[in-house]
Formats: sequence, C-alpha cells, structure tokens
Amino acid sequence: MNFNTPPTNPVESAQRWFDQAVDQAVTPNPLAMVLSTVNAESAPSSRVILQKGFDESGIVFFTNYQSDKANDIVANELVSLLFHWDDTQRQIRIQGNATKLTGEESDAYFATRPRESQIGAWASEQSMVLGDRSELIAKADALSEKWSDCEVPRPEHWGGYRVSLNLIEFWEGQDGRLHDRIRYTNNDGWSWELLQP
Repeated sequence: MNFNTPPTNPVESAQRWFDQAVDQAVTPNPLAMVLSTVNAESAPSSRVILQKGFDESGIVFFTNYQSDKANDIVANELVSLLFHWDDTQRQIRIQGNATKLTGEESDAYFATRPRESQIGAWASEQSMVLGDRSELIAKADALSEKWSDCEVPRPEHWGGYRVSLNLIEFWEGQDGRLHDRIRYTNNDGWSWELLQP
C-alpha cells in the first residue's frame, strides 16, 4: 500500500496483506487474529482465534455459541480484531459488528474440519469449568465411538460469525518509529485519514 496515495477502498489492500502474510509464512499462523469483546458488565476480554474468510461483507470466524466470547457478543455485538505480523512490521485493526452466519454456512465449514476437531466441538463445553481432563477425553472417546461409522453432524451450539467492516486501520513500521498509519471508516462508503504514529 502506498500511504502517500492510498486507495479509496481498503478491502483489496487488506486482502493483499493477508495473502502476503500467508505466502511469506511470516508466522506459523499468519491468519491468527486477536478478538476483543466486552461483556454485560463492561469487562473486556481478548483471545487469539483464526480468520476463516474475508471479503467486502466482513471477516468470518467460528466458535462455540455457548462460549464466553459468544456470550459477550450477545451483550455487545461491536468487537475489535487485530492482526499483527512482526516479521513484516505490519498490523491491521478492524472494528465491526459480529452477527451469526446462517446454519448452511456453518454446516459447509464444519464439514471441512478434521474429524477430531468435529468431535471436539461436541465434547467441549467451551469456557465451562473442567474438573479433570480425563472427563473431557472420555467424552470425546464416547462421541467418537458413537459416530464411528458415519459423518459427525454440526452441533447447534457451534457455528460462525461475520464481523462487518466498520473500521479498518493499517499500520506499517518505519525507521525512527515514524510509522505509517491510515484509518478507513465505512459510513455508506469509505473515507480515510492518515494518523500520526
């Protein structure tokens, strides 16, 4: 991206940065992102998850709908996402509203997951207290046996979210900590402004 003459639409630039991060294998998980949410008591939480889709309509990720992050989204659907690639001194920050994908969209992605991960989606009551790890393993083993000769169905409590692109900020490191920053906001069309580092 040329910060002196930035494009009017940031989506292609963001996709280019995602593609370059994957092509250059800048980290073991180049599409890992930090998701930050706020719960009903206004307490913030952050965790690393994986980006599973990106286009003009937003960023997609998948999770347990009974997890802490999902409960936070029920209380406040406005979330923040952060990608950071230290090797290339680049960062993308996104703010948007998280909404559930359709059942069909979640089914399609669930079908592509490794069988062990499909079983895990059923076995784990994500974010709940676990007395002993052996309980979790035993539950996974029992479910694996239950579906040993058939496909694993997607649990109703598991699926995807799409985060709208309300704000996209690009950051690129420069000498002397005089970094490049540009913030795009989407209000029925994109506008942008350069930011001081």
